[in-house]
Amino acid sequence: MLSHLSPPLLKTLSCGSARLSTPVVAAFFQRFIIFLTSHLLLAEAGVHMENNHTFLYFAYGSNLLKERLQLKNPSATVYCVARLKDYKLVFGNHKGLASDRWHGGVATIEHSPGDEVWGVVWRMSMSDLESLDSQENVTLGAYSPVELSVKTKGQELNCRTYIMNSCVYAPPSPQYLQVIVMGAEQNGLPKDYQEKLRAIKTNMYEGPLPMMAELERARRRAKERGNHRSEVF
Repeated sequence: MLSHLSPPLLKTLSCGSARLSTPVVAAFFQRFIIFLTSHLLLAEAGVHMENNHTFLYFAYGSNLLKERLQLKNPSATVYCVARLKDYKLVFGNHKGLASDRWHGGVATIEHSPGDEVWGVVWRMSMSDLESLDSQENVTLGAYSPVELSVKTKGQELNCRTYIMNSCVYAPPSPQYLQVIVMGAEQNGLPKDYQEKLRAIKTNMYEGPLPMMAELERARRRAKERGNHRSEVF
């Protein structure tokens, strides 16, 4: 993963990390390494770059919903709707550890010849890459970033996406599935695919989910901004 770095630089980084004496400096160094390796992964994978400052990300789960993705990644803008061939959408938890955020299984994809997954390709700033990796718990090993080719309007795009490691299947909570369905509607995914999403069985969880309240606040703010722009123009 760091093969592009020169041996002297690798030695300097390794020795430097050993001499770090404060938690603040150590944390900064760790974030720098994560940032650097993520950039190298994008370069190695050939992820489609609009320029040196943006990349394309294929979302298929809760990040279909603009308000969800933009909570921590404000640069995200819709690029297009796309289809991933020979994969299917499944739900589960990393090593069977239930999600505290969603109280149920969360989305991932797995290879499945003949199936397909629809999603949204987002154009994002490289400045949000670390935040996106953090949302997907990359450093904890829950998900791995990968490069996959998706199809849209007769062309193929290489995009960054994420696949769960050590997935133990589990149904999603109704609230989590609702966010996915809302995102599919918001971005105009095919109607038959939306129906498939709505037909997914949930775990019937009825307890509170703070994330839902946060998303509702974000949606209200977005609506208010839209109304304000309408009044101005």
